[in-house]
Amino acid sequence: MSLDRISLWMEQVADEVEPRAPLAGDVDVDIAIIGAGYTGLWTAYHLKRQQPDLNIAIFEAEHVGFGASGRNGGWLIGELAGQDELLAGLPVEEQRRYREMIHAIPDEAAEVFAREGIECGYRKGGMLICAARYPEQEAWLRAELTECYARGYEVSDLCWLEPDELAQQVNIAGSYGALYSPHCATVHPAKLALGLARVVEKLGVSIYESSRVEEWQPKQLRVSGHRVNARVVAPCVEGYAAQCAPLGKYQIAVQSLQIATEPLSPALWDQLGMGLGQAVGDASRMVTYFHRTRDDRLVFGARGGYRFGGRLREDFTLSRDEVAGHRSLMLSFFPQLETARITHGWGGNLGVSRRFLPHVYWDLHQGIALAGGYGGEGVGASFLCGRTLADLILGRDSDSARAPWVVRSDSLSQGLRHWEPEPFRWLGYSAVLAALGHENEVLANKLSPGWRRRMASALADRLERLMAPTRRPETP
Repeated sequence: MSLDRISLWMEQVADEVEPRAPLAGDVDVDIAIIGAGYTGLWTAYHLKRQQPDLNIAIFEAEHVGFGASGRNGGWLIGELAGQDELLAGLPVEEQRRYREMIHAIPDEAAEVFAREGIECGYRKGGMLICAARYPEQEAWLRAELTECYARGYEVSDLCWLEPDELAQQVNIAGSYGALYSPHCATVHPAKLALGLARVVEKLGVSIYESSRVEEWQPKQLRVSGHRVNARVVAPCVEGYAAQCAPLGKYQIAVQSLQIATEPLSPALWDQLGMGLGQAVGDASRMVTYFHRTRDDRLVFGARGGYRFGGRLREDFTLSRDEVAGHRSLMLSFFPQLETARITHGWGGNLGVSRRFLPHVYWDLHQGIALAGGYGGEGVGASFLCGRTLADLILGRDSDSARAPWVVRSDSLSQGLRHWEPEPFRWLGYSAVLAALGHENEVLANKLSPGWRRRMASALADRLERLMAPTRRPETP
């Protein structure tokens, strides 16, 4: 596939991409990693930093940056999907320690970028979740802030911005205010993937592209007809679990879609804001996310969909309706962009676990290590989970290795909760999507009576909790 058909990000680095050779024969390695995305690359990096003599190989079906690592929205968040559910039940001091570990993701990643010379457009402008389109969003966010403070969050971690304070960072039409967290940066996703790949190769890791894993089991792979023996096998496939049976039972693919404008004028950006590269979204359950790129485009994304059977979407050439729908949503935030040209549209597959929580799975006896279920927050989560995988594989007694996102079990079926069979998954997703869409439509209409607004929200809340009892996935 041509790089300019993958995403804006991959198009912009096309002249930096040099194809790597595929696997040409049988090999023996210490660690065999499936997938040259962020999780696989970070795992290899942390392993080699701690034990340089390890023989590590990464096997990639396409090329570095082909999957979500080259298609995401560029949010490097100091947060894990559902982290409060993950930490619930731990002693207060442990909760605080793990929360600090999670919040530190952007800063610690920045240290790696500086040390290794990875130029990926890093800007730490924080994250704004805005009550942008109807007053119920303000009530939701204020309630969330109260709950977070009750759990031990500090004002320095999360605070409320009144509309005039928000306008100093981003000027969203009709905003009611926002939650602000400093623990988020934005990056150029493809430059991060390519830069990290070059770094791990310099450390001695072998990356084989166009090398599809046809079968895997403990301590052994078959890759493009060749045999690979390994002490540890680490499937790091995230949204592509369906191609790595039996992982597709535990982690399914959903899609998120994005559009990008042409570079906007300085005068227009003076009206819109986001000069620090802030990551911005709204409080709708229909997740929306956007930021200003280094070349002054607005990249704007939202949910895409789920395909029956958890099938991957292979062609992300957006239809006219998909582009028009995202553009219309973008204009509801920024009417000033009515005449701005949309130059790019793309999407990607992301992984969702049945608990809607990320996981790091480790089976010492069989030598299986994997991570995923990031729910769209994988740019930052992969850094933390890659380090966690490395600590587990090396037998280190660390906070990461003891973290609540670690699952230890003698089998996948015991350690990870599996998804219901079809058609129940598809019916559940379709029902939730319809309810959320109805809620958005009702609440965005200022003329909707109070009883109808309450009923729409109650229905959406009920269905969402039935499908995802912890937390909805997000897609930056």
